[in-house]
Amino acid sequence: MSSTSLDSQSRPAAARTSDIVMMDGVALARAIRSRQISCVDVMTAYLDHIERLNPQVNAIVALQDRADLLAQAHERDEQLARGELMGPLHGFPHAVKDLAPVKGMRMTMGSPILKDFIAPADSIMVERLRKAGAIIIGKTNTPEFGLGSNTYNPVYGVTRNAYDQSRSAGGSSGGAAVGLALRMLPVADGSDYGGSLRNPAGWNNVFGFRTSYGRVPADGRDAFLPSMGVLGPMARNVADLAMLLAVQAGYDDRVPMSMDENPAIFQGPLEKNFKGARIAWAGDFKGYLPYEPGVLDVCKKALKTFEAMGCVIEEAQPDYSIDAVWRAWLKLRAWQNGGTLLPYYNDPAKRALLKPEAVFEVESGLKLSAFDITAASLVRTEWYQAVRRFFEKYDFLIAPTAQTFPFDADMHWPKEIAGRKMETYHEWMKGVLPITMAGCPALAAPAGFSDQGLPMGIQIVAANHAELSCLQLAHAYDAATNWASRRLPPLLKQ
Repeated sequence: MSSTSLDSQSRPAAARTSDIVMMDGVALARAIRSRQISCVDVMTAYLDHIERLNPQVNAIVALQDRADLLAQAHERDEQLARGELMGPLHGFPHAVKDLAPVKGMRMTMGSPILKDFIAPADSIMVERLRKAGAIIIGKTNTPEFGLGSNTYNPVYGVTRNAYDQSRSAGGSSGGAAVGLALRMLPVADGSDYGGSLRNPAGWNNVFGFRTSYGRVPADGRDAFLPSMGVLGPMARNVADLAMLLAVQAGYDDRVPMSMDENPAIFQGPLEKNFKGARIAWAGDFKGYLPYEPGVLDVCKKALKTFEAMGCVIEEAQPDYSIDAVWRAWLKLRAWQNGGTLLPYYNDPAKRALLKPEAVFEVESGLKLSAFDITAASLVRTEWYQAVRRFFEKYDFLIAPTAQTFPFDADMHWPKEIAGRKMETYHEWMKGVLPITMAGCPALAAPAGFSDQGLPMGIQIVAANHAELSCLQLAHAYDAATNWASRRLPPLLKQ
């Protein structure tokens, strides 16, 4: 069925396109399910919109053949005509972050080493997206091997911020965040190790959810020594975030440490009264972290919304050395990421193609012993216990999603913040790393904008496995602020 029920015949094609791509994911799913709009209309609208805007930001890469995508959309329409609804993403155009394999599609990970690699099979997450009815239209851009919270690589180039194309999109889920903010995707997938879901969400005025370890099964060569990286959803609002998480989450026996809890818990109503909820504001962790002027001000202003909801807020942090957590994280990161990159490093020809940050991880890892890793892991455990005790007093912890506003897109990473020198390429994201080390769910939500119109976000953190609580609080906050809809990127107004 065409989109005539939206009274589209009386409007020009550009307006029809705008109507469809501006729909929230839940509303789009409902319109497709009821056949108010066809999957072909949806695919056409999104591909036209991508054609118009993507050249200005470079968020979506490896875009597939239009005729083939429209043919797949037509098949989805025929399924609906037979009463066969695949799932909540039926007919959704979806681009997968270019760190995950999609069968038959290029998976470069942003590296020239893999620029011609064709994935032989889908990842578990992509299997679930397809089963829910999504049509994979391409990939979202990411930094080389996901390293660094700024999306650029020698294969596809730089992804630019949705609100200011001279600025960074963040990373490593930068392409996903920009694609969402500019309405080139209804929902998006991301991953997070050191802020890769949280920073780009905050910098592009959308939502990103770093989930608890095991909530979303992640493929890996080693199933028993887990990474600190996790998969999660990104969306323009919290209801859409929950819808996608319900697709991504759930146990898979190929991932023995994946969580065996029914993902249907995310499909229910998210409304909840938060009067009296106890929220801790981390701030700058008692002066430990430097912040660009204005970042903390924007986030503190966002806290007033929680106070208006009846929450009780006080500045506090778990009783443990944040510097010890940072030092332990550096070792664990080098071990986990360096080990993955070691085969490339050991080949001189491939080593020459690695960016300096990748070489840094491997060479840092080569200096470590197994006993060093054990000691770092013990610090991580002590930190987790401190955070666990902290959540016996507080219901949530809130902190900024980054220590700076979006910087120049051509800058690799900030060498200093507020006069303090950054010793490593990831130190400028140190504010999100304690949450990574704790393993807690952290939902990035828009906080507001700087005086220069640059977005910033907050992390809503809850106890281990408390994703539903994060979603409920973020939903109430989103209902009160509506940032993603009321302050659109200027490119959408042209």
